[in-house]
Amino acid sequence: MVLRTTLVLFCLIFAGGTARVFAQGRPTPTPGPARPAATPAQVRPTTPQVQTPAADVPVPPSRIALIDTEMFGDEKRGIYRYVDAVKLAQAGLQGPNTELLNLQNRIKALVEEIRKLQQAPNPDQRTIQAKQEEGTRLQQDFNTKQQRFRDDYEKKLQEFTAPISEQIGKAMDQFARERGITMTLDLSKLLPAMLTAIPAVNVTDAFIADFNRKNPRTGTR
Repeated sequence: MVLRTTLVLFCLIFAGGTARVFAQGRPTPTPGPARPAATPAQVRPTTPQVQTPAADVPVPPSRIALIDTEMFGDEKRGIYRYVDAVKLAQAGLQGPNTELLNLQNRIKALVEEIRKLQQAPNPDQRTIQAKQEEGTRLQQDFNTKQQRFRDDYEKKLQEFTAPISEQIGKAMDQFARERGITMTLDLSKLLPAMLTAIPAVNVTDAFIADFNRKNPRTGTR
């Protein structure tokens, strides 16, 4: 939904001056009067422990549903207000995006130029080296600007989609309550572990249709 991550061992060693004590001979104990053996009357009988079986705990009925949150951003089948918010976030970065595309095209063209020079009958190594150095500089520039673009996009995306994402979350809670759903799982996060699921469990389309009906599109398409 939201286009929507440690051990100290303490060891204490105590040493005592016991070697001298063990080196000395032990004194012979003086025999004393023998103690009488315990009579049967002195032995207490052991009462067996009887465990009371635990009472049965009722298990509440449950109904699990799946919602694919990645579908929220689908331009044709998704949540219109979320799609519009994403578009607004992207519109503010058209300039940097165009700059990145131009840099990428320049790097591709330079790679093709170097390939042709290397395949020539008499390759000009100085020219090839100069173009390779230029390509290295362009790639470094591209990587730096790409990372900056990603950071700026994440900030803008959060800024524009946070309100609608909160609204979607509340709508999902209400949607589940009205239909007796006790647990909703995000299908987009579970796909690698999902083995089987009947179509009726997936309520993505039903939720999107319900949300769009209650929250019609108001912004720029």
